[in-house]
Formats: sequence, structure tokens, C-alpha cells
Amino acid sequence: MQPSFDVSNFLDHWFFHLMFGTITLCLGEVICCAPVISISASFSSQSSSGNGRELLVQHLLIKENDLNLLLELQQKISAGEDLSDLAVEYSICPSKEQGGMLGWVRKGQMVPEFEEAAFSAPINKVIKCKTKFGWHLLQVLSEREESVLQDIQPNELHVKMHDPSFPEEAQLIDVREPDEVAKASLPGFQVFPLRQFGSWGPEITTKLDTEKDTYVMCHHGMRSLQVANWLQTQGFKRVFNVSGGIHEYAVKADPSIPTY
Repeated sequence: MQPSFDVSNFLDHWFFHLMFGTITLCLGEVICCAPVISISASFSSQSSSGNGRELLVQHLLIKENDLNLLLELQQKISAGEDLSDLAVEYSICPSKEQGGMLGWVRKGQMVPEFEEAAFSAPINKVIKCKTKFGWHLLQVLSEREESVLQDIQPNELHVKMHDPSFPEEAQLIDVREPDEVAKASLPGFQVFPLRQFGSWGPEITTKLDTEKDTYVMCHHGMRSLQVANWLQTQGFKRVFNVSGGIHEYAVKADPSIPTY
């Protein structure tokens, strides 16, 4: 008899590929120049760019041999046309659907040529750069101090859960599916099922406070890590991924929580 297929374990331990707006989350795959979150590179307890800056970037991508179009677009920008409008019409990057917006990015998330250009660009000035994907016209709209992404161990979270002020000072997110939550859950966690991302993702900054400490949990800690990374790009200042998910919490911190 073959073992039953556990979707939650498949999502947590193997490949899953979701387009969060303009950012593709996958196992080290580079699509266009959108920031890439690699699972294998994301287990460090804190962000690791080292320069302390994040940039809000929009861009437009065209093919390498479209030099006449590149010149035409530069002339349009010089004449006062907006890069985001041009991205919708001309860009071959999936980010064109959002006017070329890539969100907040930090070093280590982009291909080297794009990263070098972005982090040396003056604010609001449209510049060009070439990568293996083609020609980019990019614009840095703003910059800020780099946000924090950390792992939190189950025992540490367990201590916080017994602090009456914790639910008021933080916001708790469970990105598992409703059938998983029915099997095991922790009090105070709001459920934002990952498969329903399309319904809550675009409104996340109205549903949650970007200034509050935000804790993200799933079954084994992989889906939550991806969402935690994405939350950083949406402006959340301090994000904590529950290491090992609710499974590790049940095993190491609170055996009264069922495992599945």
C-alpha cells in the first residue's frame, strides 16, 4: 500500500513556485531580474546584505537587440513620460502588470549588473543597464534602512505566547491551509492561507501594520520563510519566521499541540 500524499509536506520540503505580484519565489530560479528568494540561501537568522540599505525599484526590460526601441524609450523619458506607463506598454518582464514595480529590494536578491546599477543610481533618475536578460531602464524611487528578518525558535516563541502583552505588541500570521489549521493551531494567529494569496496579498498593508513585529508560521517553516521574505518587500520592518513551524513547536515547546 502506497503512503498517502501529504500536500503540506510537499509544499514545505520540495519545490513550490508562486508569483507574488512581481516577485517570483522559487528554488534559486532567476526569472527576468525580479528579486529572487532562494530557499537554500534564506536560512540565515538575519538579513545579510551588509550595506544596511533597501531600495524601492521599478524597471522596464526589453530584448538585447532592440536598440532602436531602447533609444526611443530614453527619448520618451527625457520628454517627461513616466517609466511605469512605459513599462506597462513595452516591458517584457512580468512586473509590467504592476507598472514595472519590483518592490523593496536589498543586495543579494538581483543579478549582479542590475544590483550594481540600482545601488549606484541617484534617487528618481532613470538609468540603463544590460544583463543577460536584455536592456533595463530602472528607477530607484526611494531608499530606507534595511528591514530585519530573523528566525525565532519554538521555545522562544512559547515563552512569548505566555506574555499577556505579546498579542497586543505583535501580529501573528499562519499561512497554512484551513484544513491544516483545523488539525493544529496556536491562539492569536490570523490565518492567511498561502493558496489564497491572491485574495489577501494585494491588501496586506491595510490588513496588517508594517511597523509591528510580525511572526509568520506554517507547518515546517518553509512556506512561512517565503512569505516572511515577501513581507519585507512590502515594507514590514521586523519579521520573524517560526523555525520548524508548528510541528517543531509541538515537538519541542508544547506537546499538547497535535502533530500531523
